[in-house]
Amino acid sequence: MQMILRYIIGLVVGLALLVWSAGLFVGSAAALSRRCGMSPLLVGMFVIGFGTSLPEMAVSAISAFRGNPGIALGNAYGSNIANILLILGLTAVLAPIAVADGARKRDLPVLCVVTAAAWLLALDGSVSRLESILMLVAFTGICAWNAAHEQLPQEDAGGADTHPVWRLAAGILVGLALVLASSMLLVWAATGLATALGVPDLIIGLTIVAVGTSLPELASSIAAISKNEHDMALGNIIGSNLFNTLAVVGIAGAVSPITGESASSVVHTLLVRDFPAVGLATLALFLFCLRFGGRQAKIDRWKGVVFLAMYACYVAILAKGALA
Repeated sequence: MQMILRYIIGLVVGLALLVWSAGLFVGSAAALSRRCGMSPLLVGMFVIGFGTSLPEMAVSAISAFRGNPGIALGNAYGSNIANILLILGLTAVLAPIAVADGARKRDLPVLCVVTAAAWLLALDGSVSRLESILMLVAFTGICAWNAAHEQLPQEDAGGADTHPVWRLAAGILVGLALVLASSMLLVWAATGLATALGVPDLIIGLTIVAVGTSLPELASSIAAISKNEHDMALGNIIGSNLFNTLAVVGIAGAVSPITGESASSVVHTLLVRDFPAVGLATLALFLFCLRFGGRQAKIDRWKGVVFLAMYACYVAILAKGALA
């Protein structure tokens, strides 16, 4: 009982430190990027979307290195599900999100293709080092392609920021260091708790760890909507899911290939239960962002409610499987 309490305390402290340090990193990086003239969509996808996925990257890489494929993969794909259904759902309920043409015509179709490709790569029951390298190459190509096709603003988008550059750079470095430290604490606590309670680490990765590492996305999306930065809010989710699917899983597999009997069992469970949830959530996002007639494409409040209902159903399925 004493060890379980230690793991719970470690989990809470790790998550709190992870969210705070990711916020420090993202805030500093976004301010510095704006000074370079990046557009809101690019800031949302590249800086905030990828920056808020640093927790997932650190947790999955450390988990793979320690031989915990359930948390490594469950964290990445569970975060994708949480990002769309829970994070975007909550954000849309608070305030409808306008969908930019760039996201609707370019970025969402790319996310759908990447999601389908990840499913195909997982059919062999493993994530090899070669497959991981291919994911990272694809991720780099998508980043370059987006940067080349995004029109940059003519004026400095971050002129209102008065912090000196050295302070922003220090915030980036300190935030990154604390993200890595808190991720190690979180992995230790999550794996220990799963073992102590007899719960599969895949379930822990898909729920507690996935939602915990997605909290920076929630904070960033709500902050963007409150400032009427709709491009940034949606770009945050799209960028984060691209990062999770290609970079997080790719880095984890490159650090330590996810192969063997235990990995095969985890991947099989993902293919049967969780990949369909990722695919359905991504497809729903794509359909909800379509434009009909001359109306502005928008994720309305009722769509946010649908997302939340879908997430509740998914969690119920996980709970039923864990109790069976």
